[in-house]
Amino acid sequence: MVTVSRTGVAVVGGGPAGVVLGLLLARAGIAVRVVEKHDDFNRDFRGDTVHASTIRLLDELGLGDRFRALPQSRLDDFSLPMPDGSRALLGDFSRLRPPYDHVAMVPQWDLLDMLVTAARHEASFSISMGLAASGTIEENGVVTGVHLRPYRDHDGDAEELRADVVIACDGRDSVLRNAAGLRPHAFPVPFDTWWFRLPREPRDAETALVPAFSGTDVLLSFPRPDYHQVAYFAPKGSDAALRAEGLAAFRDRVARLRPDFAGRVDAITSMDDVHVLDVRMDRLGRWWRPGLLCIGDAAHAMSPAGGVGINLAVQDAVATAAILVPALRRGLRGAGLDGALAAVQRRRSAPAAIVQAAQAVLHRVVFERAFAGALQAGPPKLPVLLARWVPPVRGAYARGIAFGPLPEHAPAWARR
Repeated sequence: MVTVSRTGVAVVGGGPAGVVLGLLLARAGIAVRVVEKHDDFNRDFRGDTVHASTIRLLDELGLGDRFRALPQSRLDDFSLPMPDGSRALLGDFSRLRPPYDHVAMVPQWDLLDMLVTAARHEASFSISMGLAASGTIEENGVVTGVHLRPYRDHDGDAEELRADVVIACDGRDSVLRNAAGLRPHAFPVPFDTWWFRLPREPRDAETALVPAFSGTDVLLSFPRPDYHQVAYFAPKGSDAALRAEGLAAFRDRVARLRPDFAGRVDAITSMDDVHVLDVRMDRLGRWWRPGLLCIGDAAHAMSPAGGVGINLAVQDAVATAAILVPALRRGLRGAGLDGALAAVQRRRSAPAAIVQAAQAVLHRVVFERAFAGALQAGPPKLPVLLARWVPPVRGAYARGIAFGPLPEHAPAWARR
């Protein structure tokens, strides 16, 4: 059987972009249904850095106290290691105005649960879990809905969800983007990332985020309340070779990079505990077609460099709501929303391009040099010298990381 249903806005994908967009639209009184293929949000190694731009938005939405009650750790600065064992402080978040003087590390599932709980208080909001989009519904060249089916082994009927407009927030492998014939342009990325966890001990630094380099190896750890989330970077395509070396060799790599972790590497019990991320960076030339808009990773997959993915997707969602709501209130739908969809891309494409350009620079000056063994002599001298001898530069670096280009504010009708 195929059931048929209707909503005002169909949001496919229950990540940060989709859930924030659903909340904002519902606060405007727009009927919105968010569709998420998984039963819950509990998945390891998703992006968990919540930058100051997003924290400020949550305050504007009246959710700041709830957010600060979530388990989290703070990143108060960004440093790079020097050959003599010291640290070069590049981004000093203490130079920013409180309470937006840090980056928070928050489990993404806790953030999403909090946002959905808030959204459920809005009468026009609904969310469906365990349903996956399998394609678009089109009439006369206009996307008018999505085909849904139970995800994997779930029971239930297929569904046709009709909508005035469909927003694809279904990530870098977006089903809807592909169904609509939108193809992103891919940019070269020199590395893949292996994620794993290590225990955290009471003596560990609370806020340190310092990359570690040894030979051609690169490692970065993020402090969490109960553990360290660790990323090991290696040249793209080397997953099979790395795994072929075996568990003991990988533990030795980690211990060599971070001697303070040497007594904990036994927590990696097998290579199955190490999860590879095929890092990609791409961007659509056109984010929309009549009746459909792509935002977040569906429009621009980001490198993990800088940890900005969540925050850029959230900013996309805010701009989408701010531009779409007036048009929807005027009764526009389908092709009548073309101007609004194009306006979203015009507003958000430049920030995405700027961030990706900055990530490409980081790839060249940090990762490619590290893989060539060039970082044993230390990080690039010019940014280090500027940060050391021109203190406002440390604040500028921090602001660029914490807020990024063109941070969005909550529309007046969404504030509480």
